[in-house]
Amino acid sequence: MEHILDIIMIPIQVIIVFYTLYYVTLAVFGLMKRREHVTAAPKNTFAAVICAHNEERVVGQLIDNLKDLNYPKDMYDVYVVADNCTDNTEKICREHGAIVKVRTNKDEVGKGYALDWMFAQMLAQEKQYDAFVVFDADNLVHPEFLREMNNHLCKGEQVIQGYMDAKNPTDTWVAGTFAIAFWLINHMWHLAKYNIGLSTALGGTGMCIATDIVRKYGWGCDCLTEDMEFSMKVLLEGVRTCWAHDAIIYDEKALGFMQSCRQRKRWAQGQCDCGERFIPKLFVRGIKTGNIRMLDGIITLSQPFFMMMSTIYALMAYINSYIPLYTNILYQIVPVQMWTVIGVVQYLIPVIVLLQIKVPLKSWAYLVVYPLFMYSWIPVNFLGFKDRHKMKWSHTEHTRAVSYDSAVLLRKENKK
Repeated sequence: MEHILDIIMIPIQVIIVFYTLYYVTLAVFGLMKRREHVTAAPKNTFAAVICAHNEERVVGQLIDNLKDLNYPKDMYDVYVVADNCTDNTEKICREHGAIVKVRTNKDEVGKGYALDWMFAQMLAQEKQYDAFVVFDADNLVHPEFLREMNNHLCKGEQVIQGYMDAKNPTDTWVAGTFAIAFWLINHMWHLAKYNIGLSTALGGTGMCIATDIVRKYGWGCDCLTEDMEFSMKVLLEGVRTCWAHDAIIYDEKALGFMQSCRQRKRWAQGQCDCGERFIPKLFVRGIKTGNIRMLDGIITLSQPFFMMMSTIYALMAYINSYIPLYTNILYQIVPVQMWTVIGVVQYLIPVIVLLQIKVPLKSWAYLVVYPLFMYSWIPVNFLGFKDRHKMKWSHTEHTRAVSYDSAVLLRKENKK
């Protein structure tokens, strides 16, 4: 080795090349959707569970929306867990016809705890359902949501994430760039993984879990990203998290930059915590069983770590251009011409995705500032890593009260 830092920097460069090729290759598989030829008759019963903490301004619209889904009304019910509410959430939910269960626990605060309590309540009651579908109180839901989830359950899938769209993609530049991020993740990550048979991850809302899975493995996920934790928990048991591209929910995106940073820091904390706990387990069990999905789960969990490592490498590369500290092997592993192709593909695929889903004209303007939003993940991830063991949950306030019929939403009719 020419430089002492080569012992660290050469493995880092190999990892960067691997992840870059992985992301680009995976994204290509997200450009096409598999045709679902079979539409199953309604067979499965659903408990639609809404998690609500002081959501009096938005939860009524979601309940009305859910009551009007295109699915037999005797085959699903709408439940709300009113979690530590101090406003009129419980009253409004009852007025709109939901079955409300009130939870008061000031020590165990957060959505993960609320779901754990709610699932235990529902598994103990007389009336049972084939599956739970979970929503956040600010959501709106496509009329075909339950039919799409029924199709996937009939195919034998048991843990399923729906398509996470934006309820307010043109409200502010922050909401707009947030929406772009979700659109790209939906196609370049979730759909791509589903297309090639890998396991994706739950996204906290718009998710469907077969009752048998909850009964067998429990919930027991109470970190700041309880959805990711549950996906990895069942992945260790060989249960794949699938993707329902046409089961669409619309989520309210953060309006302000600092609000988005707080929300994303919470996600980074949770993902770093999950990574620390599950990566070693997935590696050991994945190697022992030869399960590629478990090994791929490591990549899912390691994303914040990879971003931090890439940031440190970028700083070192800048210094190295003036003061040689290590051997640059990036262009020995991958030729310069290939890096050029990768760069073009990385810019081209997002444009193709946005064209496919026919985003509003304003979203194309937000694409200009999208890199700024993405670079803001760097300090967010470092702060999330620093606080990964802090479990204090923070509530994201929702104010965008709008009915499904009056909302201007993507993919209301067309499915791309």
